[in-house]
Amino acid sequence: ADVTPAPAEALGRDASLGLYRTMAFIRRFEEVAQALFLRGQISGSIHLCMGQEAVATGVCDVLQPEDLVAATYRGHGQALALGTDPTGFMSELLGRKTGTCGGRAGSMNIVDLKHRLIGCFGIVGGSIGAATGAALALKQRGSGVAVAFFGDGATNQGYFHECLNFAAVNDLPVVYVCENNLYGEFTPMQAVTAGGISPRPSAFGIANATVDGNDVRAVRERAAWAASRARAGNGPVFLEMLTYRYNDHARGDPVNYRPDGEMAAWRARDPLTIARAWLVADHGASEVELDLVV
Repeated sequence: ADVTPAPAEALGRDASLGLYRTMAFIRRFEEVAQALFLRGQISGSIHLCMGQEAVATGVCDVLQPEDLVAATYRGHGQALALGTDPTGFMSELLGRKTGTCGGRAGSMNIVDLKHRLIGCFGIVGGSIGAATGAALALKQRGSGVAVAFFGDGATNQGYFHECLNFAAVNDLPVVYVCENNLYGEFTPMQAVTAGGISPRPSAFGIANATVDGNDVRAVRERAAWAASRARAGNGPVFLEMLTYRYNDHARGDPVNYRPDGEMAAWRARDPLTIARAWLVADHGASEVELDLVV
């Protein structure tokens, strides 16, 4: 049976502060990583998720020990939200043998099975196939939900449709989370995606919702509904998270493809700013208290 998500108000003060703490920590971790990259201490590419922290935080917060997650090359937030050790993770970015994967994965391909992260994938949409396969295994095992995080650009890949069709036909316990940040690398989503994203899962009969991906409470609420629905045997669920990345795609591209005013409009709806507002209004948190969170 379908499971109605708990209302956002059901979250207590400590749980709400925990969501904010996770987002703030992801932001701080990436600020340090970016500084190290610009100094040449991190080799290769680095793909930052600043601006998108609410998606990883809200979704991962509702997962259970048997669940599995596949993320993208922009997966720092998912790894940290799942509990990956930040010291080992930073060592991994630096290519050290003390890193989470012995310095072999770097920024793009982190794997942390201890914390349910089956991989971050450098291939666009690779997480979709990985999570679909994991969901098949979990269904055979009899418990657990697989979650795929991917960008809007991945929805134009052929295996996006193949995987959604396969998951729907086989009623797989998988939640597809599209982080729609409006751009596939440097290309506006609207320029290459006919009809938008949300109608696509509907064509396969997959339950879906479009969510304010910058409001961690909204993300968590809808993720709880999606995971519960999939866990109850009702097949896959698709969530389109509307969000925005603040940084370049990777390696310092000039970000001259964004229209004037767009960045400022999205920064006004920063996930941390939104969370701080309701923590103060609903839970009596002080600005000083929130400044000391991380």
